[in-house]
Amino acid sequence: MKKRIFIILPLLAVALVAAISTQADGVTKRIKFAKGKHSATVSNSVIRGEVDTYIVGAKAEQMMTVRVTAIENNAAFTVQGPDGEYLQDAGEEDEARQVTNTLPYNGDYKIIVGGTRGNATYRLTVTIR
Repeated sequence: MKKRIFIILPLLAVALVAAISTQADGVTKRIKFAKGKHSATVSNSVIRGEVDTYIVGAKAEQMMTVRVTAIENNAAFTVQGPDGEYLQDAGEEDEARQVTNTLPYNGDYKIIVGGTRGNATYRLTVTIR
């Protein structure tokens, strides 16, 4: 009986942590460009501690511009490449609001938007050429 408890308790702890961490996430959505268009805009809100994740497919050597605006100027983003590394000027410490980069790889890029203080209502525009 004691062995079962020692096995079950760690499993319950892992399940609880997983449940809590998924609650901190907002939306996860793929950005699709309309036919013949190079940019797309999405609008949303995040509550304090939440992040929204947007996925956009692109090719190496394309130029991507990401811009976020917020009513209270309190939204920022990061951009991760297909390799999981942050793009220049779009890392966790940058509090990026607008960044243009030449993309290093083919694949899906993750744009993660969050509030810099409190809740944030934002508008995100992604342009790829």
